[in-house]
Amino acid sequence: QLVESGGGLVQPGGSLRLTCTASGFTSEYWSIGWFRQAPGKKREGVSCINPRDGPPMYADSVNGRFTISRDRAKNTVYLQMNNLKPEDTAEYMCAARDFLCNFSDHLFGLWGRGIQVTVSS
Repeated sequence: QLVESGGGLVQPGGSLRLTCTASGFTSEYWSIGWFRQAPGKKREGVSCINPRDGPPMYADSVNGRFTISRDRAKNTVYLQMNNLKPEDTAEYMCAARDFLCNFSDHLFGLWGRGIQVTVSS
């Protein structure tokens, strides 16, 4: 399973680090993606890290502000989010796929429950 943590309320320009902790499988051999869904909007891919730490993917809207990384020893993937904007407000969820990264959410078979990120002054 996948469990997200680290969400919360932050002011514009602030930072948060989301954590996706995997259990029951070795996540370094899987692609781990971060997706988000704002109220009334479609779920969108934010970032993804390839198996064995191949090149990551970022959505244009977060490129240069978000960084994805993996800690093999902790079976964990992080999403460092800097310079947060109100439009980053959404429920964030991580997902696993046993192939290369992709932002098509239907290709991911294992999902966490999600965690809320709110960017507001």
